[in-house]
Amino acid sequence: MLKRFAPLVPLAFAALLSACAGHAVHHPVAVQSAPVQLPEPSPAQVTELTDEQPYQLPALADSILDRGFELVGTRYRPGGTSTKTGFDCSGFVGYLFREEAGIKLPRSTREMINLDAPLVSRTELEPGDIVFFNNRGRGRVSHAGIYIGDDQFIHSSSSRSGGVRVDSLDDRYWRASFMEAKRVLAQAPAAPQRNPLHR
Repeated sequence: MLKRFAPLVPLAFAALLSACAGHAVHHPVAVQSAPVQLPEPSPAQVTELTDEQPYQLPALADSILDRGFELVGTRYRPGGTSTKTGFDCSGFVGYLFREEAGIKLPRSTREMINLDAPLVSRTELEPGDIVFFNNRGRGRVSHAGIYIGDDQFIHSSSSRSGGVRVDSLDDRYWRASFMEAKRVLAQAPAAPQRNPLHR
C-alpha cells in the first residue's frame, strides 16, 4: 500500500510548500533616500533669528522725563520717595525709573552709583542717563539726577532750591562736582510695566 502512495508524496510536499508561500510575511525594506538640501539662510534671516529686541532708550527716556517735568516744583524732603511726601535726590530718580521704566534702583546714591550699568562719559550723555555728583566735598557720591539733553539734568535739589528742578551741567557748581554717569536704562525690561495709578 505504501508503494501505491509513494508517487503522490512529492506532489503533496510541493502543494504544502506552495500553500506556505502564499501566507509568507513580507517585512518592509528600508529605503535610504538622499539627504534633503536646505537653502542657506540669508544674513538678514540670521540676524532676525539671533538679535534680541532693540534697545529702546529714546522711548523710555521720554517717558521718564515727561513724568519728571510734571513733578517740577515737588518739594524736597530727606528720605522722601513719593509725590505725597516729597523727594530727596535718589528718591526722585528711583521713583521715575520704577514707575516709568520698571527698574527698581537701590535707595541711596552710594548704592546707585555701584550699579552694573554702562559707564558714560560726560561728552556722550544721552537723555535718561543718571548723573552723579560729589557736591559735599567729601570725595564720594552725594547727589544724583537724570540727564535730559542740552547739558541739562532734572533732580530733586534741596529745600532751599525749591525741590524738583532743572539745572545745567555747565553751571560752575555742578560742573565742579560732576563725578560720572551711568546708562541704567540699558537694564530696562523688554516691556516696562507702568503703574496706572501713579498720576
